[in-house]
Amino acid sequence: MDSFVRCVDRDGGHRPRRRSGRRAGSRRAHAVPRPSARATAPDAASLVTVHAPTKGARTKLVDLGFDTTSRMRAGGGLDVVLHGKADAARLKTAGYTWTVRTANLAAQQRANAAKDRAYDKATVRSPLPSGRTAYRTYDEYVADMKLLAEKYPKLVRMFTLPNKTVDGREVHGIEITENVDAIDDGKPVFLMAGAHHAREWPSSEATLEYAFDLLDNRASRVGDARAREIVKKTRTIFVPIVNVDGFIVSRDAVPKGDFSAQDYEMRRKNCSISVQTPADMRSGTCGDNPAGRLRGTDLNRNYPGFWGGPGASANWRSDTYRGDGPGSEPETDNIRKLVSGRQVVTLISNHTYSNLVLRPPSIMDTGLTPDEPLYKAFGAEMADPMGYVNQRSFELYDTSGSTEDWSYWNTGGLGFTFEIGAEGFHPPFADGVVAEYVGAKPAPGASKGGIREAFYRASMSTMNAERHSTLTGKAKPGHTLQIRKRFVSATSPVIGTDGIVGAPRYYEDTLTSTLRPKKDGRFTWSVNPSTRPVVAGRYGRDAVAPPQKAITLTNPDGVPAEGKTEETTFTVEAPPKADNGRVTIEVGWAGATGDTAIDWDVEIIGPDGKPAGSAGTTNQPEKAVMLDPVPGKYTVRVTNYKGGATADWTGKVTFASPQPATYSGIKESWTLTCTNARGKIVAMHDVVVDRGQKKNLGNNVCGRKG
Repeated sequence: MDSFVRCVDRDGGHRPRRRSGRRAGSRRAHAVPRPSARATAPDAASLVTVHAPTKGARTKLVDLGFDTTSRMRAGGGLDVVLHGKADAARLKTAGYTWTVRTANLAAQQRANAAKDRAYDKATVRSPLPSGRTAYRTYDEYVADMKLLAEKYPKLVRMFTLPNKTVDGREVHGIEITENVDAIDDGKPVFLMAGAHHAREWPSSEATLEYAFDLLDNRASRVGDARAREIVKKTRTIFVPIVNVDGFIVSRDAVPKGDFSAQDYEMRRKNCSISVQTPADMRSGTCGDNPAGRLRGTDLNRNYPGFWGGPGASANWRSDTYRGDGPGSEPETDNIRKLVSGRQVVTLISNHTYSNLVLRPPSIMDTGLTPDEPLYKAFGAEMADPMGYVNQRSFELYDTSGSTEDWSYWNTGGLGFTFEIGAEGFHPPFADGVVAEYVGAKPAPGASKGGIREAFYRASMSTMNAERHSTLTGKAKPGHTLQIRKRFVSATSPVIGTDGIVGAPRYYEDTLTSTLRPKKDGRFTWSVNPSTRPVVAGRYGRDAVAPPQKAITLTNPDGVPAEGKTEETTFTVEAPPKADNGRVTIEVGWAGATGDTAIDWDVEIIGPDGKPAGSAGTTNQPEKAVMLDPVPGKYTVRVTNYKGGATADWTGKVTFASPQPATYSGIKESWTLTCTNARGKIVAMHDVVVDRGQKKNLGNNVCGRKG
């Protein structure tokens, strides 16, 4: 079942109990009444897969105001919640067809809740490192972090991020390493974050379970031997809940089952009130207000890197509202300050759902990262034990303002998004958390290691000096070293509420981290490269053969009815015959550009049977682009979205050589200072260091300025 339905206790909370010295089960902050067992109203909410094979057709669903999810199906179908018969009629009028996945979501919600109660009751201890048997409440997250800090005082440090949330709550995290209080020890840092989106509960569970995992395996003689090395040689930082306000509203909401604006369990955003919000929608609390769950900002569209571009909404009501300005939200700023103050060489932002490992760039027009080969290999290492797809973020859809699109381009740390699971924002705990984490059925990582193994591989990569930079040398005992960089960056050209693209905005970052050398003055410092990827250039390759000549697509006889599709094919040749770095499939028709009375949409299916590109705007012609396509036979599906009988389509395929790598030639430096015990700077250096480079700064780092 494709339920993003909650699976929690409906009886007022589970009984508190101790299992193997740890907390298990789940207790709500407030008692929640159990829904009636009577039959639901015949106009119940349902989950359907809408036949929308192109990106444009899916965008139109969103523009028409339907309650869309992010779950893609084979052939480009998109899962949508229909709020009764009126929604179904409106969808039909818009020209869409669909397949019903779940006829009655409220009934499925009750069934999922029953599964969770049964699992919790029958299971003394789950296979998770903590032994949890149900989703945590916010208070239980805080209690478990305190528990770990108390149990392992030399290994675990609990901390509070600098900004309180919109509603005035503190945001907590923990970090794990040997001699944990020495935060300026120079070890490479791995940051994991969960619940940027409030309803994505497994993202927080997986984050905190890895903390239990590392500590238990380090303490065990028969556990995973890697844990001891990871805890000794790296510093792992955990922020299980970034969006504390939203999570509490979602987790403590009284279940409604109608997936309406007032169904707070489905809250995605934080609790801010945009300056755009009408006066009559500003009253009430985050968990009880006229706009319901739609009020707030999507934190994972609010980071300043490429903020304001495609893949985020300028409309305050949208679930993907980007916020009133780049980095405007206190919760977003918390993660920015954390990353900016540490040398975070690996970052994973956990989300649900889609079974994906995503890497930058998040916007295709940004161009491939200069670290694309490394990024691809690292992503594959983690995707394999989970059974997930490893891809560039824009291959799902363009997204602006995401976490790692800021952190990578501006700091050089390798950042990823994990989209955990295939079925629901918070599906049954046994499936969406336990099975996914440990790698058991029905998770795609069954018998492969699951999320747990992916996290371990991320930690081992964090130790790999070829994937970050290293500074070594000797300073005067008792002195402190600092590296610093301050710079201004541009957002994307900002798309306004009227759809008009305006000028970018500018924002400032300051990256600062410190190190205290050992007693003899010697140090080894794991850092990110001194040159930011955003200015270093873009990845590319030299052509080994000319590109193919253009191809005219064959239009099958006849014209499909509105909403129906016809197919044609073309072949991408391989070297040495041809080397194609970019392929553009262009479909046009008679009529003026912008004539919405006629509209054809395009989807490209690759040799493996999977979607490889699409185009479904209101523009004429439609253009679908593929980068570095795999040689083989491709299928072009052309859909008569509207009025195609009056103007049949024509099409062509053009080929271009791969883009050679472009490097700016700019070499940025870290400004390194040495400060004595009285706080006086006694030496200053410019340090240029590349990824994978180990730079020895000599035996007299604090002895001179220059």
